[in-house]
Amino acid sequence: MKARIDSVKKQIEAVAQNCGRDAKSVRLVAVSKTIPANRVQEAVEAGVTILGESYVQEARAKFNDLIALPVSWHFIGHLQSNKAKYAVRLFDLIHSVDSFKLARELNKQAAKVNKIQNILVQVNIAEEFTKSGVSSPGTLKLLEDISGFENLAVQGLMTMPPFFNSPEKVRPYFKALRDLRDDLKQQGLPNTNLQELSMGMTGDFEAAIEEGATLVRIGTAIFGERR
Repeated sequence: MKARIDSVKKQIEAVAQNCGRDAKSVRLVAVSKTIPANRVQEAVEAGVTILGESYVQEARAKFNDLIALPVSWHFIGHLQSNKAKYAVRLFDLIHSVDSFKLARELNKQAAKVNKIQNILVQVNIAEEFTKSGVSSPGTLKLLEDISGFENLAVQGLMTMPPFFNSPEKVRPYFKALRDLRDDLKQQGLPNTNLQELSMGMTGDFEAAIEEGATLVRIGTAIFGERR
């Protein structure tokens, strides 16, 4: 596994440097959903520093097993409001905030544990019916509403574009998210940083980095195909 992780890191570094970016500005999120705790521990020992989980219940069990490891936990799946209280206790960054209702509950639960919860707003950049996320035109309104919450801090945007076998077909969606982020930055909203762009997976992370990704979510290239 160490060889696969080192290979991915080298690819990230090379792509970043080739497009004039600091390689440290792109971080690897190892997508560890459905991967057993012993293999996750192996990945951390091999150099992974961020884990991406999609299911709160699964993550809770792993967190208890791996609590001593020096790793940051990110939530990257669809989050239901009734799981918010667990999410704020587990995760350093929640990538998938897509509604005012969810944001309000996260703020409420974060206040209970005296935490400022870092979040990303998930944008359904292609407006696919099968995917979560706020629409591009609706993103400003959601950010405005969230900016009033004292226990949330928006760090950026996330998207899951349509699946294509060719990274070049995905590239316009990555560019669209970056352009949207750049436009929103001009609004100067409080509690809203917008430095992070979470986009790109095993098959297309190189194009994502070239279009500005700061967090790439990679599972298959590290852990292999999921069963």
